[in-house]
Amino acid sequence: MQALILVDIQNDFCSGGALAVPGGDEIIPVVNALQQKFKLVAATRDWHPPGHVSFASTHGRKPGEVITVNGVEQVLWPDHCVQHTWGAEFAPGLETTGIAREFTKGSDPHIDSYSGFFDNQRLRSTGLENFLRDRKVEKIYIAGLATNVCVMYTALDGVLLGFDTVVIEDACRGVELEPGDVDRALERMRAGKVRLYSSRELLK
Repeated sequence: MQALILVDIQNDFCSGGALAVPGGDEIIPVVNALQQKFKLVAATRDWHPPGHVSFASTHGRKPGEVITVNGVEQVLWPDHCVQHTWGAEFAPGLETTGIAREFTKGSDPHIDSYSGFFDNQRLRSTGLENFLRDRKVEKIYIAGLATNVCVMYTALDGVLLGFDTVVIEDACRGVELEPGDVDRALERMRAGKVRLYSSRELLK
């Protein structure tokens, strides 16, 4: 069994959002076409409470700064994907009727959560792993935002959990705090046994 996992395709990560990923909107037509090729589709959403640990404003700091929280490195971001706000909603145009289950992450105010499977301290599971195992999924395909953050960590965890893991590279976009961040993420995924595909290979 195969599944498509859509990572954080939300308003705040698209144009006009608080943490817009360059070209984030461009993946939506590709993602919608990809959904037609899978019997099982799941999606993740950032779902942060106000004052979340990842918000620069929480610490009186600037976005892009890095601090240490409970011994874990924390990149600080603009306030984004706050629960029950426009920014946390799925992006307009994203086809959602075929999504079998949605998994929220980052709802603990004190712990960030990049991966669709676990929080950054690996204290809690989102339930995505059990959802996939219950449906006998062995291979996962990942698309979404952002390549070098939530997509990468979801993919690396997928491999660690024993799933045959593919990232559909052109159905993702990245955000670079430093030049080369996306290329480094792609190399890290390759080194971590994540396979990188083009959507053309699936939409033939």
